[in-house]
Amino acid sequence: MDGDGLLVDLHGLLGDLFPAELVDAALASGQAHLAGPVAVAGQFVDVLGELRLEAPRLVFPEPVKELDICVDLVADMTVINPFDFFLEEYAERYPFAYPDALRADLEPYLRRVAESDADGPGPLVRQWVQQHITQRYARLTGDDRPRMVDFLVAVNTALQSDIAYTVRMEPGVQTPDTTLAKALGSCRDSAWLLVSVLREAGLAARFVSGYLVQLTSDVEALDGPSGPTEDFTDLHAWAEVFVPGAGWIGLDPTSGLFAGEGHIPLSATPHPSSAAPITGATAPVAVTMSFSNAVRRVHEDPRVTKPYTEEQWAAADALGERVDELLAAGDVRLTMGGEPTFVSADDTSTPQWEGAADGPEKRALAQRLAARLERRWASGGVVHHGQGKWYPGEDLPRWNIAITWRADGIPIWEDRSLLANPWDDPCVEPGSVEAQTAARDLAAYIAGGLGIPGTHVLPGFDDPLVALLNEALQPAGPRPDEPDDLDRVDAERGVPRGWVVPVFRLTDEGRWGTTQWRTRRQQLMLTAGTSPMGLRLPLSSIAWSPMPEEVERSPFEMTGLLPLIVEGEAPPATVLDIEDAPRTALCVEERDGRLYVFLPPLTKLEDCLELLSVIETAASAIELPVVLEGYPLPFDLRTKTISVTPDPGVIEVNTR
Repeated sequence: MDGDGLLVDLHGLLGDLFPAELVDAALASGQAHLAGPVAVAGQFVDVLGELRLEAPRLVFPEPVKELDICVDLVADMTVINPFDFFLEEYAERYPFAYPDALRADLEPYLRRVAESDADGPGPLVRQWVQQHITQRYARLTGDDRPRMVDFLVAVNTALQSDIAYTVRMEPGVQTPDTTLAKALGSCRDSAWLLVSVLREAGLAARFVSGYLVQLTSDVEALDGPSGPTEDFTDLHAWAEVFVPGAGWIGLDPTSGLFAGEGHIPLSATPHPSSAAPITGATAPVAVTMSFSNAVRRVHEDPRVTKPYTEEQWAAADALGERVDELLAAGDVRLTMGGEPTFVSADDTSTPQWEGAADGPEKRALAQRLAARLERRWASGGVVHHGQGKWYPGEDLPRWNIAITWRADGIPIWEDRSLLANPWDDPCVEPGSVEAQTAARDLAAYIAGGLGIPGTHVLPGFDDPLVALLNEALQPAGPRPDEPDDLDRVDAERGVPRGWVVPVFRLTDEGRWGTTQWRTRRQQLMLTAGTSPMGLRLPLSSIAWSPMPEEVERSPFEMTGLLPLIVEGEAPPATVLDIEDAPRTALCVEERDGRLYVFLPPLTKLEDCLELLSVIETAASAIELPVVLEGYPLPFDLRTKTISVTPDPGVIEVNTR
């Protein structure tokens, strides 16, 4: 402020130029510079008796020719999520009622905004509230009421759509009805209108004055506006609404957005008149007023949209090479994995892209992604559809698509047409004689390729006793006849669910082993359920003794190169007594018109590769593709694996 060369008396100025305590941007430092004979006469104490350190009181003992106030702030503009808050349960949906004690504290912020000398808001505000709030939400009850966040977004964006922005140099704030009538207003006009609307909706709201800092984007937006072309800051005004649990939530009706890290509040008051940055008086005089705002970046962290310089990359590469040298010298071996995530490029508003782990579109996109990854990286690899993670509260385990290939480039699976996926078209008529025959023949060919006698290949049946028990437990209707004996019940077992090939690897002999499973029942009856039959084997019903322990392969074992798998007649498998044999098996079944092969647990990759070769040969013999499931391939550094699996809101890809 310049008094045009004249001395001017200034009377008790109160400054409110420093940000309030609750600021989304982290303030590193700040200071004010005052030009002229001035004294700071202590700090301002507000109506609650609280010391306002950010609001100094200035006293001028003698007239001055000019007054120059400069405020410097250093703020950390790290991007924040304005929706990162929790709400009290009773305030999660609109409308809600404030508890009596809280309502008393919020009384100044609930007081209806008067239109000039009127007792309350004008007709235009009442009409706007009736149209946008009352008619839409008044009749809703229970869970039909809108979520509080959705309600605030709707009101804020509706007001932004109805009021155009203008720079208005006239002093003061327009009344809410004036702003609605003109459909035009400055930021302070729209903010005061939003305060009035929110209070009419029964919500505590206040007027906020502060700084707005907008930084230019590193890259242009793919859709919508990209924002300012250069860094910008100015005084700004917006509104805040009090929602229990979250506290004061900033709403900017000028942009239609929630307040973020760029909104730096100076004061938040029930009425705009008490939110001015500087208040006070001067003697009558002609003055020249001017102000300016400037912003500059003092430090920037590297980020995806603005990465390292070439010099920084060179330094990082040099450091990495030095670390590699030290690791190699110390014979330290590392493996590295990744976990990129993907979302739909189209509709992301469904539960599967917001918080649910699974969903139909997620499965479809995951299978397309897995197919592209296989074509790009895993030529000659094998695709395994296994069980993923199973978290508490989820009914079933998540699915997992694992794509594995040899690091030396030698194919694991030669003919891709013999490898099916669960979502492919059926290859046989579901439940038909053709399907039963195909499953039986596939199991027999696999057993023969492993040197296992055909007599050891057993059909597995859904247990009729389970169906009988379920019928007996029905709450109404006649009870079924009690069975005369197990033999009669087993005779009504129906067709096999699939076929079981007991198989394990005898490491010392370097060949496959098998055993004759025997149960008290006439046939092998699976445990109850709808899971793959490999997960329903009655292992506790085939022997009295506990299973022998299987020693896992040491990850530090010197393995050498992987062998070439050569087709040929397998030596006869060693037959052990069931009491001494491992209780593992390969299973073959038809489900939904597709042939599934359930892989048994194996500890060595070499054995698994030999088994996969036998399975491919068997599939070729019956001229039908198979889906691989069950236990995954053993971990081995001589192979590489990419897995595609669901996670809440995303599709997750893991590399190994």
